[in-house]
Amino acid sequence: MSEWKKIKIGDISDMCLGKMLDKEKNKGELHPYLANINVRWGSFDLANLNTMRFEEREHDRYGLQFGDIVICEGGEPGRCAIWKEEISDMKFQKALHRVRVKGDYSNQFVYYRFLLAGRNGDLEKHFIGSTIKHLTGIALQDVEFAFPSFQEQQKIAAVLSALDAKIELNQRINAELEQMAKTLYDYWFVQFDFPNAKGTPYKSSGGKMVWNEALKREIPLGWEVGSLLDIADYTNGLACQNFRPTGDEFLRVIKIKEMHEGFSEATELVRPDIPQKAIIENGDVLFSWSASLEVQIWSGGKGALNQHIFKVTSETYPKSFYYYQLINYLQHFKMMAENRKTTMGHITQEHLQQSRITLPPKELALELEKIIAPIFKRKMVNEIENQTLAELRDWLLPMLMNGQVKVN
Repeated sequence: MSEWKKIKIGDISDMCLGKMLDKEKNKGELHPYLANINVRWGSFDLANLNTMRFEEREHDRYGLQFGDIVICEGGEPGRCAIWKEEISDMKFQKALHRVRVKGDYSNQFVYYRFLLAGRNGDLEKHFIGSTIKHLTGIALQDVEFAFPSFQEQQKIAAVLSALDAKIELNQRINAELEQMAKTLYDYWFVQFDFPNAKGTPYKSSGGKMVWNEALKREIPLGWEVGSLLDIADYTNGLACQNFRPTGDEFLRVIKIKEMHEGFSEATELVRPDIPQKAIIENGDVLFSWSASLEVQIWSGGKGALNQHIFKVTSETYPKSFYYYQLINYLQHFKMMAENRKTTMGHITQEHLQQSRITLPPKELALELEKIIAPIFKRKMVNEIENQTLAELRDWLLPMLMNGQVKVN
């Protein structure tokens, strides 16, 4: 480490705190912006962006460029990601710092150094506040890291970014696979253009449609109407605090956070002899029914299901059918939750029973399963590979950053 030199981040970068959110006083044109909730550890969630007015003179100050490091000021201060999105018109809000590295310093190296410092607690000494912690701009400027030569920074960053690039590639492939499977499902069971006896699209080829009063739409002749409870069983998770480990063996608990981010060192543990119905394996369908309404196919490894999440199974319909029926109905549930915030904060078995969906012949659902199941399998392989790559990156990260491992 003798050739490494300690340098303050404020000396090698331009920093800026985002714009204050005040929709009534802000002037200018509407632009999308990042908020605290859009930044995760190492990535961005761009699914639900809000817009705010920015004046023309503010574009440079509050605009993001490729390679900028974005760091959370509050909430979970220190959470960070590097902006790589091909979106030219993106701003950021006051809860975020932007760090733009300058001179002979690698922005990727600085990003990975912040990532390590945020995760291992080294950055915490710069936070202020006893209960609600913050990372101020002044404190951020004083953050000090050890830097090797610029060439060594580039070598270290290249190793770590290569792993992240493969993870991102797998994520893009999976997004395309998911879109492909969802499009097929909707084509068959929403647009009703499944192959008829002649192999042509049913509805487009003049297949007989009949009006259904419960759904307020036409459905294929012979199809039925049912509920989400008719196609699957919904098993709620456990109050896991009642099953704390008593020995060295344990299962990790799957809460909503784990559904988003996978297992971590902060994940709670339970003893392994919990009821079998609450044990989750890769490929199980999970439905978080409280607070954050989401449906996903789990790929994080064996775990124990926490309450507020349903494990969804079926002995009559294939996985692709009940998974996409839930996905399609989710928006309706979210509207219900939004409209009844004073009386309903979650989805119950009663709401599942009250739902109304089309029920095709089971043989038709099984035919589509033959097409979609290999897509699900490929996605699962990519997701498990990503977990292995992330573990390798996280194992290398501290050793590369403290000079314990050198890159030839």
